[in-house]
Amino acid sequence: MSKQECEKNNYQTKNNTNTVKLRNWTIAWVITMAIATFAPKFIWDFNTALTITAVLVNLAVGFKMLIANRDYLRGLDEMQRTILLEAMALALGVGLVVGLNYTMLENIQLITYKPEIPHIVFIMVITYGLAVVSGHRKYQ
Repeated sequence: MSKQECEKNNYQTKNNTNTVKLRNWTIAWVITMAIATFAPKFIWDFNTALTITAVLVNLAVGFKMLIANRDYLRGLDEMQRTILLEAMALALGVGLVVGLNYTMLENIQLITYKPEIPHIVFIMVITYGLAVVSGHRKYQ
């Protein structure tokens, strides 16, 4: 096996490991988010100690997910890192601009309902996904 093939194999192995780690922490975060959101109402009747514990566990798992995401990004090659960072920047920008305007719509009474954070998260996720696909096409 040549040195170049060995380096490529090491890169792929490390990338696969980082991807699995990020996937696992993301799944754990989603599960702890669901527990913190729904368990107080449906399982433990708003017990304060259990609810605070669930929220703190969710925060801790969320921070571990962020660290796994950082490690994943650091392990990518330059092109992949560029694509994902550009997609993240666009999603953050769209989320900020659209989110602030969305809340303003209620304040100036152009909408009659209260804006919800999940609406903004949905827009950011769609933006991120489209930007990743667009970035891959751009650099092909």
